[in-house]
Amino acid sequence: MTDTLANTLDNNSKRSHRRTRMTVHERLQCIFDEDSFTEIGAERMHESAAFGLASKRHAGDGVVTGWGTVNGRPIALSATDFSVLGGSLGRAHAAKIHRIMDFALDQKIPYVCINDGGGARIQEGVGSLDGYGGIFRRHVKLSGVVPQISVIAGPCAGGAAYGPALSDFVFVIDELSETYLTGPAVVKKVTGEDVTGRSLGGAEVHSQRSGLAAFRCTDEEQCYEDVRYLLDILPSSCATPAPTWSRTANAEQSQERNNLILDSIVPESPRAAYDMREIFTLIVDDGDFLEVHEEWAPNLLIGFAHIDGRLVGIVGNQPSVLAGALDANAAEKGARFVRFCDCFSIPLLTFVDVPGFLPGSAEEQGGVIRRGAKLLYAYCEVTVPRVQVIVRKAFGGAYIVMDSIGLGANLSLAWPTNEIAVMGAEAAVEILHKRRLKQSSDVIGDVQQLADEYRNEVMHHTYSAERGFVDQLIDPSQTRGYIKRFLSAVSAGPHYGEDRKHGNHPQ
Repeated sequence: MTDTLANTLDNNSKRSHRRTRMTVHERLQCIFDEDSFTEIGAERMHESAAFGLASKRHAGDGVVTGWGTVNGRPIALSATDFSVLGGSLGRAHAAKIHRIMDFALDQKIPYVCINDGGGARIQEGVGSLDGYGGIFRRHVKLSGVVPQISVIAGPCAGGAAYGPALSDFVFVIDELSETYLTGPAVVKKVTGEDVTGRSLGGAEVHSQRSGLAAFRCTDEEQCYEDVRYLLDILPSSCATPAPTWSRTANAEQSQERNNLILDSIVPESPRAAYDMREIFTLIVDDGDFLEVHEEWAPNLLIGFAHIDGRLVGIVGNQPSVLAGALDANAAEKGARFVRFCDCFSIPLLTFVDVPGFLPGSAEEQGGVIRRGAKLLYAYCEVTVPRVQVIVRKAFGGAYIVMDSIGLGANLSLAWPTNEIAVMGAEAAVEILHKRRLKQSSDVIGDVQQLADEYRNEVMHHTYSAERGFVDQLIDPSQTRGYIKRFLSAVSAGPHYGEDRKHGNHPQ
């Protein structure tokens, strides 16, 4: 890194702080319980002399590492200090991160990484690249053993971008977060494209379009509060269960009201849209549903909640977006979440209202078969307790993929509004009665009549239950009770061993 670049980055850091950007130690104060953080390697410095580095040696070498507690539970952390050489990573800087990641693995405690730096330290050459290699290898070793959370709290360029991508959950912050493999200057030089850091890799880009960011926050205070909440509900490792939460005092009275609402929440028209989130909030404890990847692939909802104090992962189609159809992005989104829940023995609830996979050449050429298979594979692979709730339509391969009994769901429940079939009735009769409809003088009327007959024959609400593809037909108001009893029956849960089941590979 040249002196000019280092000075520019330092000056940018000062300007950023005037824009309410926190210092590294202010960030630690927001995350950890008061006076709980223990720093290690505070005096570590780089040993390089090339390109003027001999006169730029700083205690800590641009990264703070250590451990502390969040609501009394231990957490390991590394946090880049942008004010030191632009937060660039050299060998000593990397060695500190390696050590705290090894500590997280040995002690089986969550690892949090706050990223705010310009990538590999150019002056140290291949040594800095090797340092990133060690970080990436440790991310993979930690994967599936402890939760990994990355915060992008400033620039995160080049090799630094891959650490967050290997984490379980990435937080981005409006106005601050920028992450990309090649920055605007390089893009301009190579492709001629004139872009800003924010348009190339800002918070909106990664929360809405790339799918890298699981959570998007308006400012740093909100971000670290949300990080604390996520750490609070997740298990510390694959070897320990998630903490049990207690409900509020008036929870049962609220649930009685919720059950009344549930019985009429699905519109009478099978084509009418509604918000699946409302169903989640009416069923889970205190209506608290922590949505993950809220802005990316919104036709599939994923997130965490509690049922009777027990943490569960929830997956559900969203009828208000693309009618709830699955596409390639939604499949990848769901697959990684399902794998995370399996890694940490979190039971899964899957709510189904899906007309199929989104048709079209863009989806087919975009790899919907290959990427859709990821969700299929994820459900087939998991060993955690699983409940499927068929809310309304469940058609074709999308029905299978959404954790059907055929894939191994432990319990399949269906509401009276369920319709399960290879495809919708109108589409089915156009294939079954193609010749008749060609000769019809009233195609629309005949299609409607034949569709009604088809529904009555193979799509009525008891059809699948009568043939064993649904375990129980229930009223919507009974859903929470059935799930509670199921979770109680599997309360011992899977075996919590020392070894991970599997890692949680990138999207």
